[in-house]
Amino acid sequence: MNIVADTGELRRKIAAFRGKDRIALVATMGCLHAGHAALMRRAKDFADIVLVSIYVNPLQFGPNEDFDAYPRTFEQDCAVCEREGVDIVFHPHNLYPGGEPQVALTVGGSQANDLANSLCGAQRPGHFDGVAMAVAVLFNIVQPDVAVFGEKDWQQLAMIRRMSSDLQFPVEIIGVETVREADGLAMSSRNRYLSDAERQQALILSQVLKAMQKAAKEESDAQTLVALGRNMLAEAGLQPQYLEIRDADDLTPLSCIENRTARAFIACRIGPARLIDNMAIANTPISSKTNTMTETPCTSLC
Repeated sequence: MNIVADTGELRRKIAAFRGKDRIALVATMGCLHAGHAALMRRAKDFADIVLVSIYVNPLQFGPNEDFDAYPRTFEQDCAVCEREGVDIVFHPHNLYPGGEPQVALTVGGSQANDLANSLCGAQRPGHFDGVAMAVAVLFNIVQPDVAVFGEKDWQQLAMIRRMSSDLQFPVEIIGVETVREADGLAMSSRNRYLSDAERQQALILSQVLKAMQKAAKEESDAQTLVALGRNMLAEAGLQPQYLEIRDADDLTPLSCIENRTARAFIACRIGPARLIDNMAIANTPISSKTNTMTETPCTSLC
């Protein structure tokens, strides 16, 4: 496994493979866990050469966020990459030559506002601009055939897909299902911030999503499903930053999920950690239910 810090050296190494091997990029901020390992294994399904970048990107952290405290575990991260058969680890000291970039990307606007300015974007202004900048720079340096991202941050995945399309990067974007602990907690580098009691409390996030998922098989009104989840959170003594149901592709809000590709999204601060999760929810079309005469259809426009 090659460990590279210099962009020029990385380009030279990649040049030896280009044209004869497919190259996959797994972009990370380090502090790697089993969820990241799953991305690496998935990348192998699509490419001959797997490159993992490890860079804590300052542009995606707000002024009061945890950039300085974000865990940096490079030696352990390299061990994970070695174990998963990664070919190259790219660990730049600074992804942006000369320090802070003078040119930046802006995600949003009238055509794509929900991709950047809702959900996590509403809580973290400028966050997705920073993510887009880092990913675009990595795409430009590596020029991968495939890039693999986790579905735990579904909003980020949707934004990267749109960015790749808008900027015409010839990169296939692959999403990988969220990897969870045995008790359902979505794996995250920030889970290590939690005390034992806080970690136990954090289980409510996946429990809420699963309850909404189950209820959605009979209930198509999004507001009713969200109310169910909010009640569960209130009973656990938690107030979410958001709990919403949106279209899985363009993240537009949904009032009715019948015959829609919908996902439920949640974010909650527990102790020092801000945790996010999401889950697909599907409603059985009313026309296909057995007792259609007694069903009350969803009257919301969707």
